[in-house]
Amino acid sequence: MLSNSKPARKDFSLLVLGQVVSVLGSSLLRFALSLYALDLTGRADIYATLFAVSSIPLLLSPLGGAIADRFNRRNLMVIYDLASSAVVGGLMVLLWAGQSSVILIGVVMVLLGLISALYSPVVMASIPLLVQENKLEQANGIVSGVQALSGVAAPVLGGILYGAVGVEALIGMSCIVFFLSAIMELFIRIPFVRRASDGHLVPMLVQDLRAGFTYVVSQSYIRKSMILAALLNLLLTPLFVVGGPIILRVTMQSSDTTYGLGMGLIEFAAIVGALLAGLFAGRMRMHTLYRWLLLMAFLILPLAISTTPMMLRMGHYPSLVLFLLCASLIALMMTILSIFVISIVQKQTPNEQLGKVMAMIMAVSQCAAPAGQLIYGVLFEAFSVSVYIPVLLVGAAMLLMSVITQRMLHGEKETAQQHENRAAPL
Repeated sequence: MLSNSKPARKDFSLLVLGQVVSVLGSSLLRFALSLYALDLTGRADIYATLFAVSSIPLLLSPLGGAIADRFNRRNLMVIYDLASSAVVGGLMVLLWAGQSSVILIGVVMVLLGLISALYSPVVMASIPLLVQENKLEQANGIVSGVQALSGVAAPVLGGILYGAVGVEALIGMSCIVFFLSAIMELFIRIPFVRRASDGHLVPMLVQDLRAGFTYVVSQSYIRKSMILAALLNLLLTPLFVVGGPIILRVTMQSSDTTYGLGMGLIEFAAIVGALLAGLFAGRMRMHTLYRWLLLMAFLILPLAISTTPMMLRMGHYPSLVLFLLCASLIALMMTILSIFVISIVQKQTPNEQLGKVMAMIMAVSQCAAPAGQLIYGVLFEAFSVSVYIPVLLVGAAMLLMSVITQRMLHGEKETAQQHENRAAPL
């Protein structure tokens, strides 16, 4: 639940600034280290494996949520940034000593991924304590926009800095930036009430995780929100991650420049959606979210048409424009929808459970995306000469999902309405 005290705008601004440094810095550094491993070995499979392995610690997000609910969240952010600075500083010393290996880089990337997995639930659980309830969607949109922007900017900045200053200078800069971020976070004031403890850390966290899981299972709105988030990541996210590159590069035979601009436009639409979430929140209702899913399902139809042989024969740009228009609108709507659902959960969850609940939703939804990517990879390979077929299957699945969502959220009308239109300044 949100605090009744009036938060200071400065605290949320410092939180966002710290998020920019930590999320972008971690993503940028992991990308640069992957490139360094590629230069060391010359093997693309090792490059891809390191990038994938560094994301495995995201499964430990629930543990990060339990820690976020038990300890002072401001202090945790400071500790995590100091830990990142220490890990990166240790790597810098070893590289200066001539100790460079793929194993070392892999260990560092996993450690950075682990710290990031622990850091994210702290931020998500702190937001409701730093803003008033009627500004929560806007605040979540800003934080989500930072995360989306880091996904776009990290490969670009990482590649530029890696080529311009080299990996050792980039590591040194990252070490300093993480340390300065930790110092800045010392000035954030996040309300904290110390909970009773028996002094044994591991059993206490295990008990907290068990209590958090029990709470999630017992709350229908959280279960339904988790299912909705997982289905969105299973059906729509892989459409852009797997289907986007295949459609643009193979089906439409776009140039490198056009491909980069096209994928960047879709990412930019997601960022715009995050920033617009606060404007749409007042008009959205939990029990009518199926209409958004229905509209996205209908947008998939012209998207599929853009990949048909008939449309492709009309020329490159008509099909490209139609595809990017539909894909961008879907990405924008999906972001707004996700932020609205997360904000409803934040409003209704007690503070002592907030970190665990946010972490469990994140873990479940993030695990759904790789499963979807595997399914889409098989489908697009099987229908490589007629990619509109798997796209139409996605549209049909979205139609089914809208029907399921309508029935699933029908009973949430009263719950959603009681949390809307709260008038209080940020």
